[in-house]
Amino acid sequence: MSAKNLKPKPESQRVGFAIVGIGKLSAEQLIPAIRTGQDAYVAALVTGDVEDTLQFSRAYDLADDDVYHYDDFEALAQRDDVQAVYIVLPNSMHREFVERAAKIGKHVLCEKPLASNLEDAKAMVKACKKAKVLLMTAYRIQYTPHHWEAKKTIAAGKLGQLKVMDSIHTHVEPDPTVWRLDEALAGGGPVMDIGIYSINTLRFLTGLEPQWVFAQGYQPKNDPRFAEVEESMSIMLGFEGGLIANILTSYGAQSVSTVHVLGDAGAAVLDPAFAYRGIELSIRNDKAQVAPQFAAYDQFGLEIDHFAQCVRSGKTPYTPGEEGVQDHRIFEAVYKSARKGKRVELKRFDGQDVFRGTPPKLPK
Repeated sequence: MSAKNLKPKPESQRVGFAIVGIGKLSAEQLIPAIRTGQDAYVAALVTGDVEDTLQFSRAYDLADDDVYHYDDFEALAQRDDVQAVYIVLPNSMHREFVERAAKIGKHVLCEKPLASNLEDAKAMVKACKKAKVLLMTAYRIQYTPHHWEAKKTIAAGKLGQLKVMDSIHTHVEPDPTVWRLDEALAGGGPVMDIGIYSINTLRFLTGLEPQWVFAQGYQPKNDPRFAEVEESMSIMLGFEGGLIANILTSYGAQSVSTVHVLGDAGAAVLDPAFAYRGIELSIRNDKAQVAPQFAAYDQFGLEIDHFAQCVRSGKTPYTPGEEGVQDHRIFEAVYKSARKGKRVELKRFDGQDVFRGTPPKLPK
């Protein structure tokens, strides 16, 4: 049965969230997902524009005093019905609000990337550990049945020995004023925003960490959109045993999102791989091709419900802050390699899924 067909639990059995940052993602995806999920509910909103948000909040049956300005964030400390906050702000603001949330004892779900740089990401993890609150990086792709089926297929050896992987995630960013093109706010260009899906998903599907990076980028000089960040980046990742991945990401190319994982006995193909809805998975070999089907689901709802369950149980989320920190290590290596034109070695981590916590419960 689809999670959408189940009635939410009473609020007393769910986790109350304050959504911090009421932009397009919050309004169109996150808040609707929470309202149709099972284990969370929206208890408060935190915004830079209270007047506009008041009108929005009334449509969701929130009282006027459930809306807070960023400056009044600490007032949430008095709200026992707010156990967690979801940070949905420009990357450069993540650290500030994660640390503020930790100081008032609220668990934190933070949009990806975890921060705008590695130093901030590490500080966020440290602050939440010190305050004994949970920190989860919002990697929605690690909470879908399609991606989990691909991961299980790979782990079961059905593709044979893995040889090569590739992933493309591109779209055209037409607005030169958007914050994602501001290096101070975003920390980088498409690598940080959409390339992260390719990097993180390949790590998730295999359970492995890359050992080296080689990257080349392009930043046009005559396009005002890319005065501060790259337009495109080509990234090669090297894994144990000779497994190689190629990643392409761009803010200047037609929208595409794909993942291919190829072994010597079969292949797993996700196309589209990163869309909010309509993800398709194909498992192929020389004799057959199957496309697993699943009941309708909401990626954001599954992700948020998982974090709510962890808040209730005290278990480590599947994508904790440490998972976000590891992607920042890779980002730093990508940009360093692109600057120097050389391969960059990464710190090596042995084992499978070394940064991940409690696996999520997914609909069948």
